Amino acid sequence: MADDLFKALADPTRRTILDELTEKSGQTLFEICSRLSMKHQLGISRQAVSQHLAVLEAAGLVETRREGRYKFHDLNTAPLRQIAERWLMPDSSGPKESTP
Repeated sequence: MADDLFKALADPTRRTILDELTEKSGQTLFEICSRLSMKHQLGISRQAVSQHLAVLEAAGLVETRREGRYKFHDLNTAPLRQIAERWLMPDSSGPKESTP
């Protein structure tokens, strides 16, 4: 799972898509494409955006839901928290000095 997550985060376009979903979750493919074009001047096809969304969904960062004929994309930050918790250890003894 971590490999999929890091692969998804490695691409700058996918990070931009995540930024847009952070700002407004529950967007359709059309809305995401429009925001990428207007705000970020990304001339990217709907098919390419759809493929990026599929990678983000495989990594668990995007969840989809259907309402009628529309498919909405929502941000899921749980995988990011799992990665952060993996390496962050609670420090109960206070700050420590490091020696070179």
